[in-house]
Amino acid sequence: MPKPKNAEEFIAMQRVAIASNPGCGSSHYNLAVALIGQKKYDEAEDELHEAIECSPNLAEAYTQLGGICLKRGDLEGCLQYNKQATHSRAGFAEGHGNIGFAYLQMGKIDEAIPALEKAVRWNPKFIQAMATLANAYLMKGMLDECISTNLKLIDLEPDFPIAHNNLAIAYLEKGEQGLAVEHCDKAVELGYEVAPEILKEIESYRK
Repeated sequence: MPKPKNAEEFIAMQRVAIASNPGCGSSHYNLAVALIGQKKYDEAEDELHEAIECSPNLAEAYTQLGGICLKRGDLEGCLQYNKQATHSRAGFAEGHGNIGFAYLQMGKIDEAIPALEKAVRWNPKFIQAMATLANAYLMKGMLDECISTNLKLIDLEPDFPIAHNNLAIAYLEKGEQGLAVEHCDKAVELGYEVAPEILKEIESYRK
């Protein structure tokens, strides 16, 4: 089969595949992802439901439906679809990560942390989940956990500015000013907008 030259051609190919085999969940799913890329969310949503109808264990389809909910500001919908994703595949790291993210957006830190820990356990290189988990630890005042998670994060991605920013804050709270200055400087160097009150406190330790 020739490779599609662009999104329109890819979409046309998926429609042909669905016409000849309407029960193929992955064709519906591939079409939905392409439609999401074109911001055609309503049509994508229909295709994702078709994909699930054909392949009930297609965890990725639930996650994509959760992503559409998120774009609409529907955190509850995002949460429920990602819970369905993890029910259809227990070790689906992305689903657990999204559950944690949704809970954190709702201000439910105690529910967010275990979901994010699961995401990182299933995929130890899941950068986004690690960053969200480190943030949740910081909000909860779990400074040692926040520091160790951020250090693992910069092992994987040395130039990840949010990790350096969070390390600066956590080290400040622990009274380790030298390390706080070092990580704050790195965050700024990487283009991160560090909060003015943090910068002010950091400056006071340079004198």
